[in-house]
Amino acid sequence: MHLAYPAVLAALLFCTGLYGVLARRNAILVLMSVELMLNAVNLNLVAFDVWLRDTLHAGQALTLFTVAIAAAEIGIGLSVVLLVYRNRGFADIDRLTDLADDDARARTGAPASVPAPAPASAAERQTTGDAAA
Repeated sequence: MHLAYPAVLAALLFCTGLYGVLARRNAILVLMSVELMLNAVNLNLVAFDVWLRDTLHAGQALTLFTVAIAAAEIGIGLSVVLLVYRNRGFADIDRLTDLADDDARARTGAPASVPAPAPASAAERQTTGDAAA
């Protein structure tokens, strides 16, 4: 088997995934692009394992670990994206700035977050019926 065919295919897959990570704004599409990049790496690992005729099949074993890590990454990533979508109604990466600290916002020139309201006094809590606070 020629090594060039899977290596070229893996390079094309990796470049497509890299373009998807850099150009997309939707978080789900970014996660799909990362998976495409990981699959390109897996293809290279298996191709080089076959080409080198490794008796331990280290490339295939490492591919199994990569697949397990990719499965965990996509599970956690999709759960985070779904929670963000439920709370905010969008999954646009460029609009997700609430988790950034104020120092980073000051450096980039982004507006500071809206300050939190002051805690209610004991008298206000009794009138509203919120005695637990």
